[in-house]
Amino acid sequence: MKALLQRVAHASVVVDGEILAAIGPGLLVFLAVERGDTEAQARRLVERVLGYRVFCDAAGKMNDSLTDTGGGLLVISQFTLAADTKKGMRPSFTPAAPPEDGERLYEVFLAEARRRHGAVGAGRFGADMKVSLLNDGPVTIWLECAPDLE
Repeated sequence: MKALLQRVAHASVVVDGEILAAIGPGLLVFLAVERGDTEAQARRLVERVLGYRVFCDAAGKMNDSLTDTGGGLLVISQFTLAADTKKGMRPSFTPAAPPEDGERLYEVFLAEARRRHGAVGAGRFGADMKVSLLNDGPVTIWLECAPDLE
Protein backbone atom coordinates (compact mmCIF):
# COMPACT_ATOMS: atom_id res chain seq x y z
CA MET A 1 0.00 0.00 0.00
CA LYS A 2 1.32 3.40 -0.97
CA ALA A 3 0.53 6.96 0.04
CA LEU A 4 1.81 10.20 -1.41
CA LEU A 5 1.49 12.90 1.27
CA GLN A 6 1.46 16.57 0.44
CA ARG A 7 1.50 19.20 3.15
CA VAL A 8 -1.04 21.76 1.97
CA ALA A 9 -2.28 25.22 2.84
CA HIS A 10 -5.63 24.06 1.41
CA ALA A 11 -7.00 21.34 -0.88
CA SER A 12 -10.31 20.25 -2.36
CA VAL A 13 -11.81 17.57 -4.57
CA VAL A 14 -14.61 18.03 -7.11
CA VAL A 15 -16.64 15.38 -8.96
CA ASP A 16 -19.15 16.37 -11.65
CA GLY A 17 -18.97 20.00 -10.57
CA GLU A 18 -19.75 19.18 -6.91
CA ILE A 19 -17.22 19.87 -4.16
CA LEU A 20 -17.00 16.60 -2.23
CA ALA A 21 -14.52 17.81 0.38
CA ALA A 22 -12.21 20.69 1.19
CA ILE A 23 -9.61 21.24 3.90
CA GLY A 24 -7.50 24.10 5.17
CA PRO A 25 -3.95 23.50 6.39
CA GLY A 26 -3.16 19.81 6.65
CA LEU A 27 -2.37 16.79 4.51
CA LEU A 28 -3.60 15.69 1.12
CA VAL A 29 -3.04 11.96 0.74
CA PHE A 30 -3.14 10.12 -2.58
CA LEU A 31 -3.66 6.43 -1.73
CA ALA A 32 -2.84 3.39 -3.88
CA VAL A 33 -3.86 -0.15 -3.00
CA GLU A 34 -1.82 -2.95 -4.55
CA ARG A 35 -2.52 -6.64 -5.09
CA GLY A 36 -2.18 -8.56 -1.85
CA ASP A 37 -2.53 -5.54 0.45
CA THR A 38 -4.33 -6.16 3.73
CA GLU A 39 -6.53 -4.39 6.26
CA ALA A 40 -3.62 -4.50 8.71
CA GLN A 41 -1.51 -2.56 6.22
CA ALA A 42 -4.28 0.01 5.77
CA ARG A 43 -4.52 0.55 9.54
CA ARG A 44 -0.72 0.79 9.88
CA LEU A 45 -0.53 3.29 7.02
CA VAL A 46 -3.15 5.48 8.72
CA GLU A 47 -1.02 5.42 11.87
CA ARG A 48 2.04 6.48 9.86
CA VAL A 49 0.17 9.23 7.96
CA LEU A 50 -1.26 10.74 11.14
CA GLY A 51 2.02 10.47 13.04
CA TYR A 52 4.47 11.50 10.31
CA ARG A 53 6.29 14.65 11.39
CA VAL A 54 6.05 17.03 8.43
CA PHE A 55 4.78 20.18 10.17
CA CYS A 56 7.01 22.80 11.73
CA ASP A 57 7.19 23.21 15.49
CA ALA A 58 7.74 26.55 17.25
CA ALA A 59 11.46 26.37 16.40
CA GLY A 60 10.74 25.89 12.68
CA LYS A 61 11.80 22.22 12.62
CA MET A 62 9.62 19.52 11.05
CA ASN A 63 8.77 17.86 14.37
CA ASP A 64 4.97 17.99 14.47
CA SER A 65 2.50 15.51 13.01
CA LEU A 66 -1.03 15.96 11.73
CA THR A 67 -2.22 14.62 15.07
CA ASP A 68 -0.18 17.33 16.84
CA THR A 69 -1.51 20.16 14.66
CA GLY A 70 -5.11 18.94 14.32
CA GLY A 71 -4.97 19.90 10.64
CA GLY A 72 -7.23 18.68 7.89
CA LEU A 73 -6.90 15.36 6.08
CA LEU A 74 -8.11 14.79 2.53
CA VAL A 75 -7.76 11.28 1.09
CA ILE A 76 -7.95 10.56 -2.64
CA SER A 77 -7.82 7.08 -4.16
CA GLN A 78 -5.24 6.98 -6.96
CA PHE A 79 -4.51 3.58 -8.46
CA THR A 80 -2.01 5.11 -10.89
CA LEU A 81 0.51 5.35 -8.02
CA ALA A 82 0.74 1.56 -8.24
CA ALA A 83 1.96 1.77 -11.85
CA ASP A 84 4.92 -0.31 -12.98
CA THR A 85 7.13 2.05 -15.00
CA LYS A 86 10.26 -0.09 -15.26
CA LYS A 87 10.10 -0.53 -19.02
CA GLY A 88 8.45 0.86 -22.08
CA MET A 89 6.66 4.14 -22.59
CA ARG A 90 3.29 3.16 -21.16
CA PRO A 91 2.67 2.33 -17.50
CA SER A 92 1.41 -1.10 -16.51
CA PHE A 93 -1.22 -1.15 -13.80
CA THR A 94 -0.85 -4.86 -13.07
CA PRO A 95 0.45 -4.13 -9.52
CA ALA A 96 -2.77 -2.28 -8.63
CA ALA A 97 -5.41 -4.17 -6.68
CA PRO A 98 -8.58 -5.18 -8.50
CA PRO A 99 -11.21 -2.43 -8.10
CA GLU A 100 -13.30 -4.33 -5.52
CA ASP A 101 -10.23 -4.92 -3.30
CA GLY A 102 -8.99 -1.37 -3.84
CA GLU A 103 -12.30 0.15 -2.84
CA ARG A 104 -12.67 -2.09 0.21
CA LEU A 105 -9.20 -1.19 1.54
CA TYR A 106 -9.68 2.49 0.67
CA GLU A 107 -12.82 2.40 2.84
CA VAL A 108 -10.91 0.63 5.64
CA PHE A 109 -8.27 3.37 5.46
CA LEU A 110 -10.94 6.10 5.60
CA ALA A 111 -12.81 4.47 8.51
CA GLU A 112 -9.61 4.12 10.53
CA ALA A 113 -8.54 7.69 9.72
CA ARG A 114 -11.95 9.01 10.80
CA ARG A 115 -11.83 6.95 14.00
CA ARG A 116 -8.40 8.33 14.90
CA HIS A 117 -8.57 11.87 13.52
CA GLY A 118 -12.23 12.84 13.28
CA ALA A 119 -13.34 14.79 10.23
CA VAL A 120 -11.60 13.41 7.15
CA GLY A 121 -12.47 14.51 3.64
CA ALA A 122 -12.42 12.05 0.77
CA GLY A 123 -12.78 11.72 -2.93
CA ARG A 124 -15.03 9.17 -4.62
CA PHE A 125 -13.41 5.84 -5.46
CA GLY A 126 -13.20 5.28 -9.21
CA ALA A 127 -14.56 8.72 -10.12
CA ASP A 128 -13.00 11.26 -12.44
CA MET A 129 -11.89 13.73 -9.78
CA LYS A 130 -10.54 17.24 -10.01
CA VAL A 131 -8.14 17.84 -7.14
CA SER A 132 -6.94 21.34 -6.29
CA LEU A 133 -4.20 22.07 -3.80
CA LEU A 134 -1.70 24.62 -2.64
CA ASN A 135 1.37 22.66 -1.60
CA ASP A 136 2.94 24.15 1.53
CA GLY A 137 6.72 24.10 1.51
CA PRO A 138 6.62 22.32 -0.87
CA VAL A 139 6.57 19.17 1.23
CA THR A 140 5.79 15.91 -0.57
CA ILE A 141 6.54 12.54 1.05
CA TRP A 142 6.21 9.00 -0.31
CA LEU A 143 5.10 6.40 2.28
CA GLU A 144 4.81 2.68 1.75
CA CYS A 145 3.50 0.04 4.06
CA ALA A 146 4.69 -3.37 2.93
CA PRO A 147 3.32 -6.60 4.43
CA ASP A 148 6.49 -7.07 6.47
CA LEU A 149 5.91 -3.69 8.14
CA GLU A 150 2.58 -4.68 9.64
